Amino acid sequence: MAFTPMNVAEIFEAFIDTSEKPLPIRLTAFDGSVAGPDDAKVGLNVRSLDALNYIVTHLRDDVGFGRAFVTGEIELTRVRLGHPIEAFDALMKLHEQFVMPPAATLAKIVRSLRSMGLPYVPVVPEIERTAWWKKRLQNGLARHSKERDADSISSHYDVSNEFYEIILGPSMTYTCAYYPNENSTLEEAQENKYRLVFDKLRLKEGDRLLDVGCGWGGMVLYAARRGVKAIGVTLSKQQAEYAQAKIKEEGLEDLAEVRFQDYRDVPEEGFDAISAIGLLEHIGVENYPSFFGFLYGKLKEGGLMLNHCITYWDNHRTRKGTFIDRYIFPDGELTGVGTIMRAMQDQGFEMLDQQNLRFDYEHTLYDWCERLDKDWDKAVELVGEQTAKLWGMYMAGSEYNFACNQIQLHQVLGVKVFPDGSRGDVPQRQWWKD
Repeated sequence: MAFTPMNVAEIFEAFIDTSEKPLPIRLTAFDGSVAGPDDAKVGLNVRSLDALNYIVTHLRDDVGFGRAFVTGEIELTRVRLGHPIEAFDALMKLHEQFVMPPAATLAKIVRSLRSMGLPYVPVVPEIERTAWWKKRLQNGLARHSKERDADSISSHYDVSNEFYEIILGPSMTYTCAYYPNENSTLEEAQENKYRLVFDKLRLKEGDRLLDVGCGWGGMVLYAARRGVKAIGVTLSKQQAEYAQAKIKEEGLEDLAEVRFQDYRDVPEEGFDAISAIGLLEHIGVENYPSFFGFLYGKLKEGGLMLNHCITYWDNHRTRKGTFIDRYIFPDGELTGVGTIMRAMQDQGFEMLDQQNLRFDYEHTLYDWCERLDKDWDKAVELVGEQTAKLWGMYMAGSEYNFACNQIQLHQVLGVKVFPDGSRGDVPQRQWWKD
């Protein structure tokens, strides 16, 4: 009896249980096959054999789907590419309905794929970063060496200041905002976030602040406007140049300085306060002791440090080699707030406070996506369609994961105590307003 290969839709449907719920998407494929209801909110168009091959050659992770999406071989339809939040709800439903087909069906699927000429060596998109293990083999660079960190930070942040302006708005603040109320604008919320950090650090006129991973200088500028002598460091040349121009524009050269510099090369010490806002994600869990130990040494006794970063809901660590690692945050790594607080304590900090802002980050990402969607054509013109699509997908996915409590945002506050265990004039009770 002649073998009849399965089409793309049939292969797809073999892995999804539709006995109780229909497919949450409308699938169309290059071979003319279709699956799912006509009125599905999200459409997925498998445009070529290459798309199928990308997925087949990366079954254990999300890199294959990412490659197909970036190259346009898989197309999301019925969603806004600048804010495709509905796609993640549909993908989660697909995950919930996933089943492993019987052995006989699996054998038929394999035979069908082979009849199409699959698998073959996929063409890696130019926009994809080198896998972590290849970097190690090719360059001998340990993760989070100064050279490799500089390359990783640059690849993420030196995209285009104009592109980031579309997403972030006038504040140019690429971290979680803090919304005074649900109707607050993005700018109001970012200003309120800096206010919160400033107050938690008990900063006042004449104090000295070190802001590590300062981005486009938002915290440095906020502090300098209030008479604080602030130094910021970043490994993004474009960020540093932008911040330096902003400092000059506002006439704050006597109070504010932003350097294109690794935080490990900062020579000054005796700071009243240190802020790390959205930097720890790039440090690596194994390097937490050296990171917090170094900054502990930069503080005067009685000085305060605030760490503000994305975390997981528990204390597991980021798996290497995923879509995020290859396309968004090379060498990025997350863990839980418990791991962070332990690392700070082990380096001598007395922990004073921790606060979870995950719903505020969900709200922030919603606003960023809406801004990207509104100026989609300009964004594509600036960085190309592939990069714009990546950012829409990344930010919407992050928004979804904050909402589902897969990731969180924690501010952690610690103090460097005196040798006798005292805190100097640091109050016993909370001194800042929420």
